[in-house]
Amino acid sequence: MNTIKIKKNDQVKILTGKDKGKVGKVTQVFAKERKVVVEGVNKKFKNLKPRRENEKGQRIEFFGPIDVSKTILVCKKCGRNTRISYKISEAKKYRVCKKCQEVID
Repeated sequence: MNTIKIKKNDQVKILTGKDKGKVGKVTQVFAKERKVVVEGVNKKFKNLKPRRENEKGQRIEFFGPIDVSKTILVCKKCGRNTRISYKISEAKKYRVCKKCQEVID
């Protein structure tokens, strides 16, 4: 099943790894790979060679994807780490915080 409960622009907290405890905003979601890119987490560098003779090389900084299981959603209303449940009303499906029962979307 490729459904991910975390979406773009959600605030998440990192549970494991070198960036454990950091909180950041989700910038990209890769549903098939079950990975997310979080701002400020899993910093990587890519070195680019110069293409022309008079050009300098570059070192590009970017944030790599991490597995969705290493993150947990931070509720916007109560500010606590929470799991997500779903509520269906009027033929629309909403994400709901398990702690404060507020609709997230």
